Order: sequence, then C-alpha cells, then structure tokens
Amino acid sequence: MTEVLSQDEIDQLLTAINAGDSETEDFKPAAEIPRRVKIYDFKRPDKFSKEQIRTVSIMHETFARLTTTSLSAQLRSMVHVHVASVDQLTYEEFIRSIPTPTTLAIINMDPLKGNAILEIDPTISFSIIDRLFGGTGEGIKAQHELTDIETSVMEGIIVRILGNMREAWTTVIDLRPRLGQIDTNPQFAQIVPPTEMVVLVTLETRVGEVEGMMNFCIPYLTIEPIIGKLSAQFWYSSVRRGTTTENLNILKEKLATVDVNVVAEIGKIPVSVGDVLALQSGDVICLYNTRIGDPYSLNIGNKRKFLCRPGVIGKKMAVQITKKIADFGQTDLEDIVTEGEDIV
Repeated sequence: MTEVLSQDEIDQLLTAINAGDSETEDFKPAAEIPRRVKIYDFKRPDKFSKEQIRTVSIMHETFARLTTTSLSAQLRSMVHVHVASVDQLTYEEFIRSIPTPTTLAIINMDPLKGNAILEIDPTISFSIIDRLFGGTGEGIKAQHELTDIETSVMEGIIVRILGNMREAWTTVIDLRPRLGQIDTNPQFAQIVPPTEMVVLVTLETRVGEVEGMMNFCIPYLTIEPIIGKLSAQFWYSSVRRGTTTENLNILKEKLATVDVNVVAEIGKIPVSVGDVLALQSGDVICLYNTRIGDPYSLNIGNKRKFLCRPGVIGKKMAVQITKKIADFGQTDLEDIVTEGEDIV
C-alpha cells in the first residue's frame, strides 16, 4: 500500500532539500513518531488538579494533628491520626468501599452548599466507646449497629472533631461544619448522585493498639465555589496575610490582659542559708551598691524595666516610675506603663 505524506511532511522535505543539509532518508512519516496517549475515562472525569489535591492534603494534615491532640486528651490514651492518602473518585466507589455497618456522619458544610460525609471505621468507633465507658479501649470483635447510647457518645466525639476541621479550613474559608445525623448503612447516605466526583481524604487512625481508618468525603459540587482557593499561590498568600497590622493589633489586645508579676526591688546581697535562718526582728542588712535615696528597680517578671521611687497612696504602699531602662529584651511594655505613673 502506498504511503501518503501529510502537507507538513512535504513542506519539511522540500525545505531540507533546498537547504542541502539533509538526506531524504532522514525524514520519517509522522506515523512512526511515538505519541504519548493519556487514557481518559468520561465516566469519572478528573475535576481536581494535582495542586488542588496537594492543598487539600496540607489542610487535613493540620486537621490530623489537631484531632490527635484533642482525642488523646479526651480518651486519656495514645491516639495518632495522620493523612494516608487524598484521592478523587466517584461517590458510588466510595460507598462500595466502606463496610456495613459503620459510623457514617453526614456533615453540613455551611456556608458551602451541600453535605459531606465523615466515616469512622467500626473498630475505631467501638474502641473509642469502650474507652469512654471505662474499658481498656480494645473494642469488640463482633461488630453491630450502634445503640442509642453509643450513638450519643459518638455524636460528642464527632462534634469535637468538627471543631478541629473548622480550624484547619480557616485559611481557605470560615467553615462552620455541623453534624446532621449519624447512619450505619452507607446505602441510606445518598448526598449526591452515584456518578458525581468526590475528593476522599483517608486518615489512618490508631487508638491505643487498635488501628483503623477515618474517611472524609467531600463532593465536588460542595467544594466547587472555593475550588480556585485550593492552590499553592492562594494558600501561601493566605499564610502571609496572617502577619498583617490588624492581626498584630489583635495579638497586642490579647497580651494586654495577661497578668505579669511586678516587683519593686530595693537591692541585692548574697547571704548563706544559715544567715537567713539566724535573722531576727531588728537586724540590719547592708545592701551592696545601694545608697539611701537611690531609685528602686521595678522588675516585670524577671527583667528590669523601670526605675522608681517609693511612696504611699492612701493607706497602700506604692512606687512612682521615674525612668525607663532602655534594654529590656524582646518584651516591650511601653504602651502599658509610662513614666510618672503610680503603681500600687
């Protein structure tokens, strides 16, 4: 069969012959050039880019650390949670992959539309319940549907976990997740059509010696309004926004309410424990490098901050600040205490 060249191949061949720098045998038809072919399944299109998947993974690594701390404190046991994988698949594939019965919490993702699902492996659920009921946290081998009391216990655990989720999502959106209901049969939790794409965050969880999985399933329809924020550029710019003047002012307001020890120090002298035990009323202690009329040192915590002089306000002893000591380290209370101010 005669091979037909394309127009581009004919043009390249004529150009090379006119230039005189190539032989005709060097040219091969385009059909012989290997082409990279990517298989694309139209039944389950990829709606999340690798960068967006990576951002979701980073967010839930923070969520895993917070959950590890909160569950360890509540259960009084060693708990470890970390992100095992973040994948995109159809909702039907997710439903088929989880056991029956299981702990399936339907989460309202306000202000986002729609719901998400938090699935906790039965081995982890019963281990948590056993631990809260005073057991060793070994769980049970014969799994069954949760009773009303066990469901109530798991509701408290899930509400605490959702608080961690809200904090982990703060950089992207002010998420206010709320627990809707708890089901045990995945077939009853149809929050989106079976062919709808979801992002599935799988968290390996260990409670004591018991290991299992927690799965957080977020439909694309729910996360679509903020899909543009799931990028490295937005993520790191949001982190940098955390050091703005507004946030610094908020930190100063919070620090202004913190109690610190303020001590007016007359002077110092090294003495032995024996001398201290021998002190009696009326004894006189000579202070080194301190004279009558010298100002006192006003210490904030264990740092010298001001010079002051003693006095009385009403029936209370007080000191009046006379001078600020320049070198006070990193802590600066200049906005809180000023020269000439009386401290009782």
